[in-house]
Amino acid sequence: MTFARRFFSRPTAVFGFAVFVAIVVIALAAPLIFAHGPFSIVGMPLLPPGAPGLLAGSDVLGRDMAVGLAYGARISLLVGVTSTLCAAGLGVLLGAVAGYYGGLVDDLLMRVTEFFQIIPSFVLLMVLVAFMQPSLGSTVIGIALISWPQVARVVRGEFLSLRSREFVQAAQVLGMRDIQIIFTQILPNALPPIVVVSSMMVGSAILTESALSFLGLGDPNLLSWGSMIGGSRSAMWVAWWTTVLPGAAIMVTVLALNFIGDGLNDALNPRRRR
Repeated sequence: MTFARRFFSRPTAVFGFAVFVAIVVIALAAPLIFAHGPFSIVGMPLLPPGAPGLLAGSDVLGRDMAVGLAYGARISLLVGVTSTLCAAGLGVLLGAVAGYYGGLVDDLLMRVTEFFQIIPSFVLLMVLVAFMQPSLGSTVIGIALISWPQVARVVRGEFLSLRSREFVQAAQVLGMRDIQIIFTQILPNALPPIVVVSSMMVGSAILTESALSFLGLGDPNLLSWGSMIGGSRSAMWVAWWTTVLPGAAIMVTVLALNFIGDGLNDALNPRRRR
């Protein structure tokens, strides 16, 4: 309850949480709310918002924009959450090993981390997705591979500061194995910054996926907010809603996730608590 009280005491965190929950509910309930799928032609192209039966208008092909926004949320959120979980898992593993053992192991893993950081991340992502063929799986893998170094560095720093604490030394004296110490003693104490960073990474992953889909490197069989903008960019000057609405959906979602990250930082950061 103390964590919840600290988190919800920040108005922006409450707003971000409420908006994000609403987006998730709409995304999950899309098949129940709408009778047809996002690729169904429902009317004339470029009908404005408020046209009969079209709350958000139609796109360049005559598809319902409201349906596209709801189904696009499913893909954007799925990519954001899944790629963040993969990146966090890889980053936690490598950062924990580097921070706990130090020395040569730390140097080797940090050089690998720096290798991924010095290469322009979006260029690397485009090469990876193009090499693996554009699909949902390749997008998730590509975003995870360019995102894990951030988590690894945070985890390494936490482990370097925690590995010399008394409770770790006591666990070593009791004969606990290294893997037990890492995952049962140190990692639980290093979770707060990992949670905060991961919440921010979801928004970054959604932006990255949108950029890929805008450039035509997303899954051609799925509709996301980025692909909606990319498919309608030729009509943006005559039908503003075809690009503004999915762009606003991306902006609101990322903003909500950033507010949630700020709230988590306030609730989990001991300095902020004091």
